Amino acid sequence: MLKKVVYVALFVSDQDKALDFYTNAIGLEKRGDYRTPDGPRFLTVGVKGQDFELVLWPGTPGRAQAGSAACTIEVEDCREAFETLKSRGVKFESSDILEFPWVYVARFQDPDGNLLQVREGRGAFRR
Repeated sequence: MLKKVVYVALFVSDQDKALDFYTNAIGLEKRGDYRTPDGPRFLTVGVKGQDFELVLWPGTPGRAQAGSAACTIEVEDCREAFETLKSRGVKFESSDILEFPWVYVARFQDPDGNLLQVREGRGAFRR
């Protein structure tokens, strides 16, 4: 019956500003940009080579409790991703990578305050 999750919406206050952040700062690729009958754009981004997409939808961004990210992006090397994103102006919650027994994590917010993170799995949690 169920096949797969194809996209998840992140609520953003300004679609153009969000698109700039997710493509130029984070490095996701723009996938779709379509007008809807009621006016907002159906604007999507995703990781190159992966089907899953984030919809940058107009709305009031949510505020998750500390430690809960709206989106987690797997990376090969968390240190390298941390330094690259920092050089593109991404502001991280911590001045260094967080280390847990199962994962390395670096958390940051988009322009609307949505909490995101890059992660590198460790041991059995490496994919």
